[in-house]
Amino acid sequence: MTGIRSLIGTRSYYKNVFAIMIPVLLQNLITNFVSLLDNIMVGQVGTEQMSGVAISNQLVFVFNLFLFGGVSGAGIFAAQFFGKGDEEGVRQSVRMKLIIGMIGLVLFVTAFWTIGGNLITSFLHEGSEGLDLAVTYGSGLEYLRLMTIGMPPFALSFVYASTLRESGETMLPMKASIAAVLVNLVGNYILIFGKFGMPAMGVAGAAIATVISRYAELAILVIYSHRHKERFGFFKGLYSSLHIERSLMGRMIRKGTPLLVNEILWAAGMAMLNQCYSLRGIEVVSATNISSTVSNMFSCVVFSMGTTINIIIGQHLGAGKMEEAVRDHKKITALSVCMCIVVGIVLIFVSPLLADIYNTTDNVKHMASSFMVVIGIYMPVSAYINACYFTLRSGGKTVITFIFDSAFLWAGNILAAFILTRATDLPILTIFIIVNSMDLIKCAIGFFMVRSRKWVVNLVKDE
Repeated sequence: MTGIRSLIGTRSYYKNVFAIMIPVLLQNLITNFVSLLDNIMVGQVGTEQMSGVAISNQLVFVFNLFLFGGVSGAGIFAAQFFGKGDEEGVRQSVRMKLIIGMIGLVLFVTAFWTIGGNLITSFLHEGSEGLDLAVTYGSGLEYLRLMTIGMPPFALSFVYASTLRESGETMLPMKASIAAVLVNLVGNYILIFGKFGMPAMGVAGAAIATVISRYAELAILVIYSHRHKERFGFFKGLYSSLHIERSLMGRMIRKGTPLLVNEILWAAGMAMLNQCYSLRGIEVVSATNISSTVSNMFSCVVFSMGTTINIIIGQHLGAGKMEEAVRDHKKITALSVCMCIVVGIVLIFVSPLLADIYNTTDNVKHMASSFMVVIGIYMPVSAYINACYFTLRSGGKTVITFIFDSAFLWAGNILAAFILTRATDLPILTIFIIVNSMDLIKCAIGFFMVRSRKWVVNLVKDE
């Protein structure tokens, strides 16, 4: 009974957890719900256009995760510095994030404008539906190049929002995100379909609306943060210089590099996984796009609990509360898994209805619905893996998280997909099930890694 009790917190404990998680959850839900509506609206233009946008978003996703991985190393220190009460430490961590963001912008904008077309072409394969690959290519390239205009504000917004969350402030990023998605939603309606006297711009309208929304989000975050420096003292003097203590920079680079490499390889791995699936035809690209867009909305619980773990465990470790960090990992992980069992069941039952919303072929709808059922079944497993990942990361065990996350993705999931799509005639659904079942092995690995307690480390204690 003691073991079970260790997984359950008090009412006040859950109140504190939900105070952090719910704003993040709402932000993710709204963002993904609008992404779903965007996806449906672009789908009204045509299946080819929807597939082109989906391919481009796979490439933009690599940039997004470059940012996530790049700033995560500094973010570990920011959370622990905040737990320690060291504003200068937080400030220098933010500067490190800014430098990494600028490097990422130069690399990815250059790549998307020079070899973006070649990257899109690698996803285009004839299927059974007779879709026009040239239309898919043109739509994807147009969308990708327009999206590069929105990458600078996205990068800066990410720096501000992540730092605010690491300090326990989750409401402001949520409000900024809500405003952004509302701008995006209205912009999509007007620009995609040509409402209120505007021309119907289709795919280009979707991209322009997204770019405008990102500048709106950035304006809210920056203006509010710098007008309330009494609350967010670490932003005061942020741009007076880019000074970072050499020893701190070295530690952030050592801890952050594995996370950066991990996220790049993970994002590239997801793109590679979808490229493997695309060998079964362009309609599979459409189906995986639909299933991932819909299931991402249901997976918001997983993502939000990961952020919550990062904040709570990181602040405990920075404050030297080691045993409290261990106890909280168990409780939050149990909560996340239980919530995802319920959410997964809901996804399974509503998947046919959600797939039917799309203006596409019956084959694509059925395929997408089947993919969603598989994702729903494995959602509790994903919740446990995600909790293990963020727990290990909060203690600075970034090399271990690299092996646990992206190395396993490439050596397990992608290798299986690569072989099965090229060396067998198995149906795509069977391949999808086998690839996802590889996560059961990862689940066991995560259990033993966390149990070792090697992640219970204070990175910012006084030397």
